[in-house]
Amino acid sequence: MKFNSIVFEKKKELARIVLNRPEALNAISPELISELGVAVDDAERDERIKVIVITAKGRAFSAGADLKGIKGILSSPHEVEKFLRSWHRTFNALEESSKVVICAVQGMALAGGLELVNVCDIVIACDEAKLGDQHANFGLIPGGGNTQRLPRIVGPRKAKELLLTGDWLSAAEAEKIGLVNKVVPAGKLDEAVNEMVDKVTKNKSPLAAKAIKNLVNKGMQVDLHSALELEIQAVLNYFRSEDIAEGIRAFEEKRTPVFKGR
Repeated sequence: MKFNSIVFEKKKELARIVLNRPEALNAISPELISELGVAVDDAERDERIKVIVITAKGRAFSAGADLKGIKGILSSPHEVEKFLRSWHRTFNALEESSKVVICAVQGMALAGGLELVNVCDIVIACDEAKLGDQHANFGLIPGGGNTQRLPRIVGPRKAKELLLTGDWLSAAEAEKIGLVNKVVPAGKLDEAVNEMVDKVTKNKSPLAAKAIKNLVNKGMQVDLHSALELEIQAVLNYFRSEDIAEGIRAFEEKRTPVFKGR
C-alpha cells in the first residue's frame, strides 16, 4: 500500500511509523487513521517486530483531529459515527498490540494528538513539547478516548481539570503527573528513543513483554482480585514456554539468555 499521510518502515526488530502531514501540524484525518491502521496491523502480523515507534515530521507531533476534514461530514451522523469507530478501531489495535509501542513527542500533542500519545506504552518527550486536550476551548467533547484513557493515566481529578479547562502542560509538568515517561533536550529525542528501544528489546523475551503489557492493560479494567487472578493464569501459561526455561537456565549458568519468542 502506498502511504500519503504516514511513513511506514520496518528494519530488523523495529517498525517505525512517522506522521507525515507537517503542513497541517500532523492533524489526524480519516486517511491518516486508515493508513495508521494498516501499518499497525502489518507490524502486528510480523513476528520479527518487537517494537513500534511513533514519531512525527515537522514542528508538531499532532495538533489533533483534522477539523477541516471533519467539517464536511458533520451533517451526516452516519459518517461521523463511521469516522469515530474507525478512529477507535485503529487506536485500540495500537494499544492492544503485542508489540511495545514507544511514542516520541516534539512540539504540540493536543486533543486527538494527545489521544494518540495515550494509547502508547512508553512516551518520551522533548523539553519543548506541549501536551493537552483543548476540546473544551471550542465547545467540543473528546471522541478519541481521552475521557476514558486520561483518567486511567493521571487519575480522575487531574484528568477532569485538564479536560474541563483545556490547559496545556509543559513536558516537565506532563512527566510529573505520569503523562510522559521521560523528558530530554530537543536535540536528544531520537537518541533517547533508540536507547529505550534497545532497553526493551535487548536480551528480553517478546513473550514476556507481551504478557506484561496485556496484564497491565487488562488489570486496569477490573478489580484487584480479578487482576491478580489474570496474573496467576498468565504466569502458569508462560511456564509452558521455551523462553521461561531459557531464562532460568541463563540465570543458573550466569550468562545472557537467548530467547526464541516461543
